[in-house]
Amino acid sequence: MENLKIGKTNNLKVLKELDFGIYLDGLNEGEILMPRQYVPTNTVPGDYLDCFIYFDSEDRIIATTLVPFAEVDEFAYLEVVSVNPTGAFLNWGLPKDILVPFREQKVDMGEKRKYVVYIYYDEQSKRIAATAKLEKYLNLEPAEYTEGEAVTLLIYQKTDIGFKAIINQKHIGVVHTSDIFMNVDVGLEMVGYIKQVKEDGKIDLLLQKPGYHAIDDLAQKLLDVLKTK
Repeated sequence: MENLKIGKTNNLKVLKELDFGIYLDGLNEGEILMPRQYVPTNTVPGDYLDCFIYFDSEDRIIATTLVPFAEVDEFAYLEVVSVNPTGAFLNWGLPKDILVPFREQKVDMGEKRKYVVYIYYDEQSKRIAATAKLEKYLNLEPAEYTEGEAVTLLIYQKTDIGFKAIINQKHIGVVHTSDIFMNVDVGLEMVGYIKQVKEDGKIDLLLQKPGYHAIDDLAQKLLDVLKTK
């Protein structure tokens, strides 16, 4: 029997409709409620809906058609909305904020500040949570990328030589300061390019297509010449 993917988008069958919402086939978890406010118009039993599965404020499994900023097993740049003795709560686009326990914080998180975190499902506590300790969730195995290949990047740390970035939600790469020709800061998400994969497996990145800057520099030199005339 297929298992429900908690903290992810599932395609589930509508079983029945009631005044307060609909019940979906939650596979191994049984019937799951989707409250009325999230049910698409004209939905009837027998339909299949793409829905995100998480826990409500009473820790019950619930379905919604709202789309979170990130799902389980993904990295995201999220804002802290409150801090209490349990940890920091981040806005991830759903009515119930997501917790970063103090033990999962690299530095004490502050309200209204944003951090790159990883979303995970804790099988033991049966809770979806987030962590700022990113490296243990990144794939450190040698990556098979080709020079010039387009990839998604999430800038997550400033270093002495540039910025570290998460590549395709999986690997670590570095954008060297000498290759940065735009404003860059932690939290930036964009398409970047593989500059090279070194023999030791480390990956260098570019933020623009290879060869772009050569053309850009030439255009700037021509403009400079024209200004002197």
